[in-house]
Amino acid sequence: MNEFPFELDDFQKEACEFIDKGESVVVCAPTGAGKTVIAEHAINNALKNGTRIFYTTPLKALSNQKYYDFGEKYGHDKVGLLTGDTSINRNAQIVIMTTEVFRNMLYGTNFGSVTDNMKDVKYVVLDEVHYMNDEQRGTVWEESIIYCPTNVQIIALSATVANAQELTDWINTVHSKTELVDTDFRPVPLKFFYFDSSQPTKLLPLLTPSGQLNKKIKPEKRVFGKKFQNKKSYVKEIIRNLQENDMLPAIYFTFSRKKCDEQMEKCASLDLVTRGEKAQIRQFIDEFIAENPHLYNNKHIEYLLCGVASHHAGLLPAWKILVEKLFQKGLIKVVFATETLAAGINMPARSTVISSTSKRTDSGHRMLTASEFLQMSGRAGRRGMDEVGYVTIVGTQFQTPEEVAELVLSDANPLESRFSPSYSMVLNLLQRFSLDEAKELILKSFGYFSSGSRLQPLLLAQKQIEGEMKSREFVCPYKLCDDKLAEYDKIRHIYVQNRQTYKKICKQERSKNRPLSPEAVQFGRETKALLEKMHGFQCDNCKLYKKHSKNIEVLERFSVRSKKLEKEIERQRDIFWNKFLAHRSVLIDFGYLRDDYPTENGITTSQIRSENELFIAQIIFSNVLENLTPAQLAAVVCAITTEDLRIDIPYLPISEPVRKTLNLIRNIRRKVEKVQNKYTVEAPMYINPYFSSLIELWVEGAEWETIIEQIDMGEGDIVRSFKRVVDVLRQFTTIDNVPESLVFTAREAIDKIQREPVDID
Repeated sequence: MNEFPFELDDFQKEACEFIDKGESVVVCAPTGAGKTVIAEHAINNALKNGTRIFYTTPLKALSNQKYYDFGEKYGHDKVGLLTGDTSINRNAQIVIMTTEVFRNMLYGTNFGSVTDNMKDVKYVVLDEVHYMNDEQRGTVWEESIIYCPTNVQIIALSATVANAQELTDWINTVHSKTELVDTDFRPVPLKFFYFDSSQPTKLLPLLTPSGQLNKKIKPEKRVFGKKFQNKKSYVKEIIRNLQENDMLPAIYFTFSRKKCDEQMEKCASLDLVTRGEKAQIRQFIDEFIAENPHLYNNKHIEYLLCGVASHHAGLLPAWKILVEKLFQKGLIKVVFATETLAAGINMPARSTVISSTSKRTDSGHRMLTASEFLQMSGRAGRRGMDEVGYVTIVGTQFQTPEEVAELVLSDANPLESRFSPSYSMVLNLLQRFSLDEAKELILKSFGYFSSGSRLQPLLLAQKQIEGEMKSREFVCPYKLCDDKLAEYDKIRHIYVQNRQTYKKICKQERSKNRPLSPEAVQFGRETKALLEKMHGFQCDNCKLYKKHSKNIEVLERFSVRSKKLEKEIERQRDIFWNKFLAHRSVLIDFGYLRDDYPTENGITTSQIRSENELFIAQIIFSNVLENLTPAQLAAVVCAITTEDLRIDIPYLPISEPVRKTLNLIRNIRRKVEKVQNKYTVEAPMYINPYFSSLIELWVEGAEWETIIEQIDMGEGDIVRSFKRVVDVLRQFTTIDNVPESLVFTAREAIDKIQREPVDID
């Protein structure tokens, strides 16, 4: 192949050959191995043959980056971009989009017909397809593959996963012939080090050449309470070691935004950049701030000039772009980042430092998964620049060196299905298909395909019970009681109970010197009749009776357990379809479905994208949003799109119209909640006015400095909250049957929200 100015690796050649044969392909390779080259081969084919290609990514930031990169490479007239809030050149030969946009195209509905949307499309690249593992969004990838027309070749690019073959087999089953290209090849090999604060040479190779744990590494001493809080931070020493060993630039991963900033501040005194580099940084900052004036007084500027920066979700998007550009130019030597950077934009480094192989969760500390570790460590080693990438793990008291070594040597985790039906899915499918056809599509999910492995423990337990039951089966040696023992046992059980009761009655009557009542006499006769009936059974005097009877009891217990297991296996097999039917039942109760076809309100709801589309629809149709100003509407939408926060923040008073509207929405939530509970549907409904007063101020024209003075919260968090509001308001302007006055107010609110720094992706 002469289309690239370099020799392709074997796995790249193999994948390109499958594409040229007209087959779909799953490419599973480590971070930085060069998977994008395979997508570029498909792009070249599309451009040459006059067809089109869609390139999907999980994040808007990645879509923006690909749009810029491909525009530079192929010409901006040939490249389009579609995200939730951007539409550029949508009919171009190469269209970059988020995976959600692609899935929505396949629904048709307000995106136009599927035929029109997919006209001339020959290839779809699903970049970062391992996002199927994402608990909130994984369903989108499964739907995209299930609904994708079979004449379109899927090119699924994934980081290393344990069950790549299973994923390939699934796509092969539900879509078209699909081949797997799976490699552990890394163009830049990794070396692993362990920072041991107790050793004179702090940076020690983690493993011996034979792959064993280095015996020089000692476990960290455990300290608690105040001693732990005051424990010395070795971050400066670690960075100094990396500098002395020519292992910079580095990404230093830590699991706390606060620690990112603290560690950046601690390392500012290190001499990491030359005078010339400092001058380049200053020039770059000045030029960037001229385009983004809201950054002029950012307190992190002084740290950039020292060659260090932090990168996390609490920072403004524009600031993170500045950090990324300086790092890519080699002017920032260390970026202190949360793990989200590992799954984000392209920022390779010579080294990565992982501050701990355990992280705090709601239920305490847990070890990183192998996939989480691979994602972070995989950022080390720049192709064409480094011969080796370096990964340093910092020793902590929450892990032993043995656990660290085990994690480093572990294989990646398998992909797990996160498929979960939603109100929107039900309405969109029933708009285009019958209920039976919808079931066929639901049963094509990766979750259903892989349910065999999930059912294995249950099936094994059932097999064991069946074995136990078989081993306890018996045949009466006298051929007399095989069919009669259960009946005899039943009569005997009643007789024993009745006899005890009769004795008590007799004892009570005698103590009072009274004759037995007619009822008691009759009860005695019936008890005696049971005894005579028992005598009629051959089992009555059988020496083996007790043994056989005990066997029957055990078999009955096993039978009950077996039936319970069968029920659970059936439930697990139909779990996705049952969830679909449960959502359908809720929609029927609210009048959004009639005869398994969406009503007018149902069609509107099918166009909504949220965690609970029904809740949003009920709010729209209730008219509680009418008569609000743009600022008040933004404040209300902010409350219903803000998730529950884990941290305590001070309550900021909201305006009276917003307060009254949210009270009305609480009544709507109670009604939806009641019906959801009836059918065991879990779909969150938020009413959290944490940022409502802030966005109200913002829409009314307040300066950004005024907004951030109101609350001790990351600017990035506030921007993200405002962007969610814009996303929902934009939906109000595009979906059907929304009152014209609400559409007008939503548009006005969007215009007033979308100013610096909120309008920067």
